[in-house]
Amino acid sequence: MSALVPYEPDRLLEVLERHRVRYVVIGGFAAVLRGSPYDTTDVDITPERSELNLRRLSAALDELEAAVRVDAESTADLPALELDLAALDRFHTLALTTKHGNLDLCLVPDGTQGYPDLRRGATRELITETLEIPLASLADVIRSKEAAGREKDLLHLPTLRRLLERARQRPP
Repeated sequence: MSALVPYEPDRLLEVLERHRVRYVVIGGFAAVLRGSPYDTTDVDITPERSELNLRRLSAALDELEAAVRVDAESTADLPALELDLAALDRFHTLALTTKHGNLDLCLVPDGTQGYPDLRRGATRELITETLEIPLASLADVIRSKEAAGREKDLLHLPTLRRLLERARQRPP
């Protein structure tokens, strides 16, 4: 199922912004926007966990026609899950498919304390002519990938560390 979904991260993030969801873009997409050469096929975010924000997120997910994603073969067999406030607050991570591509929600990414922690180092970055998003710092992306310890993350870490070192050496 997810192979049939387009990958349109800007359109997906436009919906979150329009609904005034408070979040930080993390993971591979954040790394790409910070200069990583590695492709990604989804957008990972850490949303703020307040009741108001989770309600906004739920409304955005409705507009995005979000559904729980397991894998291409088993997604159709999953029972429908209402992505309301209670459901969103119950999950640590939630992999979704939307009409604009895959979206992963991670309330507390490995190596972090969640939204308040990531928000401190995040900056708002213009990714299209009109779309500005909150983007995790490269240091925070690295910290989370190190803590996760997944093989694919470990393979990307040397490149990400070099990017961070170069960024730190640039004059302000």
